[in-house]
Amino acid sequence: MAPPRRLSHAAFACLLVAIGGWQVGAAGWIHAKAWLAQRLLASAWYEAETGGATAKPWPWADTHPVARLRVPAHGIDQIVLAGGSGSSLAFAPGHVNGSAAPGEPGLSLIGGHRDTHFAFLEDVAVGDWLTIESTAGEIQPYRITSMRIVDSRETRLDPAGPAPALALVTCYPFDAVAPGGPLRYVVFAEASG
Repeated sequence: MAPPRRLSHAAFACLLVAIGGWQVGAAGWIHAKAWLAQRLLASAWYEAETGGATAKPWPWADTHPVARLRVPAHGIDQIVLAGGSGSSLAFAPGHVNGSAAPGEPGLSLIGGHRDTHFAFLEDVAVGDWLTIESTAGEIQPYRITSMRIVDSRETRLDPAGPAPALALVTCYPFDAVAPGGPLRYVVFAEASG
């Protein structure tokens, strides 16, 4: 029989391995959920394009696809959900209620998590092109014009305006360990054509 001290060391080592495995699993879960959601959303997007404007991606969803965001230079092709709440953003970028509909006059706000769907924003540059496609199949091209870091407690983006414009918003900094915080990284784009 092993001495009690050796058993306690083995038990402690097993506990550390279990906690480490749990932490790795928890970190991977958000990425797995984001990946799977985009697959389910692609099906709902197809349904919305063929006439089911409020097609739900899964039966219990409290949101639906409203647009498709493509950024070819960065290999991005994502479905955008209605609403910018945490429950929407866990699965996909979300169109913020009260802002202009994508492609319509005014500023359309689309939010996404910095560590999943909007991680690519760290690498975009002024002049990059992107498109927003509506469920009706209308495609609006945009060109990125600027990026800003703003404090969400002090800055409000005005959704009014004559021309279609787009703001892609995510938390900042990109490499932060803790979730949330008041800083936001905003990528502005203007409609072209």
